[in-house]
Amino acid sequence: MSHQNIRNLTTLVALRNTEVERLQTEMAEKQNLRERYQKNLDRLTGLYTNSGASGNLHPALAGNCGNYKQAVMQMADSHRLDLHMHEADMAVSQQALNAAWAKREVLGKVLVTQQKVVLKQQDAKERKQHDDLATQAWLRGQKSPV
Repeated sequence: MSHQNIRNLTTLVALRNTEVERLQTEMAEKQNLRERYQKNLDRLTGLYTNSGASGNLHPALAGNCGNYKQAVMQMADSHRLDLHMHEADMAVSQQALNAAWAKREVLGKVLVTQQKVVLKQQDAKERKQHDDLATQAWLRGQKSPV
């Protein structure tokens, strides 16, 4: 394995890190949107539950109050459906994030393994050079008359 291959693997790991970070940011934004949906649903539910009983009112006002409650309930139902669809989208995004994270981890492990191989090869090469130098020095010492 050459230094070029190590550089290529390092670049791939960096790209995977960037992808994971992008997906994490996307998930955080989607989580914030989910929380806004939930808060809006809570507010809408509060609007139609706290608007009071319409049966005690004048018939015209009771009709208006009933229509209001009905409209708010329909809006809440629509919002609830949007929230469920958003949560499904979040699940897909979470799967993509998990896959990207796993790819990054695998590449990171391959990089570490290859770096160890290269270091081991370099160490072996250095030891061989030292051994060769020691052998040459020893041979020179053997040729010298004492």
